[in-house]
Amino acid sequence: MSVKRYDFSRKPKKPSKFWMFLARIFAINPRLKGMPVTIEKIDMEGIRPPYLLLVTHASMLDYPLMYKAVAPYNANNVVAIDAVRDVGDFLMRRLGCITKRKFVKDYELIRHMRYCADKYKSIVCVYPEARYSLDGTTSYVPQSIAKMAKIMKVPLVVLRLYGTFVAAPQWNKPEQKIPLRAELECLATAEELAQLSWQEVDARIQRGMQRDDYLYQRENNIRISNPDRANGLHSILYMCPHCRKEFEMHSEGTRLWCAACGKAWQMDELSQLQAEEGETEFRYIPDWTKWERACVREEVRSGKYRFEDEVTVHTLPNAKRFYDQGMGKLTQTLDGTVLECTAYGEKKTLVWAGTELESVHIEYDYPFRKEKYKHNIFGDSIDISTPEESYWLHPVHLRDQLTKISYATEEIYFLARERAKQSGD
Repeated sequence: MSVKRYDFSRKPKKPSKFWMFLARIFAINPRLKGMPVTIEKIDMEGIRPPYLLLVTHASMLDYPLMYKAVAPYNANNVVAIDAVRDVGDFLMRRLGCITKRKFVKDYELIRHMRYCADKYKSIVCVYPEARYSLDGTTSYVPQSIAKMAKIMKVPLVVLRLYGTFVAAPQWNKPEQKIPLRAELECLATAEELAQLSWQEVDARIQRGMQRDDYLYQRENNIRISNPDRANGLHSILYMCPHCRKEFEMHSEGTRLWCAACGKAWQMDELSQLQAEEGETEFRYIPDWTKWERACVREEVRSGKYRFEDEVTVHTLPNAKRFYDQGMGKLTQTLDGTVLECTAYGEKKTLVWAGTELESVHIEYDYPFRKEKYKHNIFGDSIDISTPEESYWLHPVHLRDQLTKISYATEEIYFLARERAKQSGD
């Protein structure tokens, strides 16, 4: 079976004033209605496009808030191919979007970004975490972003967004109307970038990208009265701190509980947890996820970590549609990640070594608005890509695996890189 693949070599377009005007009137501004927005600019005096903009990533609200923060300017926005598929390639190109696949080394992308900065003198916008934050804190930001910033030779600016996660975490996507905050900060001028080493640039980026949305919520006393605010919380809090059983957690309404030992917690309006009986092991959600991650790190470094399950396989070769490829098997160990499947009638074994896969994109209960889709309703999904293809995988027999797979992929990568350095590779 032959399919037409997305042509990533096409040069991006300058954001159309006409289409951006329509987008602001009918999409961007209405999306933020009822959400008071505060924008603070730090060290931005004299900074005008072109510049490279790094944006924190937590929810779909990031996009309208980013456009609000950089107004009256528009931006060439780097966007994943699945998002282009959702909106449509025709419109996304006219809004200036640059399409890519997640977590794939893409030198064409750098050329397109340079092209936009040099020819259009525009803001080039990148979400370096490359997927939504799981717990409202900063996800892994690769060091390659610093090297890319030096290649761009334009000012480096970071946009920290607050409130977008609390308003609509990926595990509980109905949006709540709360105050949002955007901090636009220049990390380095073009002249400074030329003088700094990429390690020094990376240090500024790592510092500039730090944020904690739950801390923002508590400090600003932002109360979420939604009676279903804990729905889906078990997707990220998958391991019970009381009995240490994995994948036995459940959530509904304002309650989180473990089916193995019976321990339960209540989630209050400030997103804090309180045990119904006994000790509250983790009051703050990021503390719980940090503990889970430490457990995964120990499992990986001891060589005990292993994931294996049948998965449904869908491919996304272009920005038009998913293709159902039936069943496959996904295996992940210390050695890397292996997908065995049939794609377009051909048997495939795809292998990503530990040093090749920095992270994976995950989607809880994908897609969210199922009424929009007659087909391609997957549930919890893992998106792993090659330069030519995106594979969307849904574990069949094991529940609530996504968060642990996300942590494990990064921990395997960190360990593999350490070992490669030690061996001189």
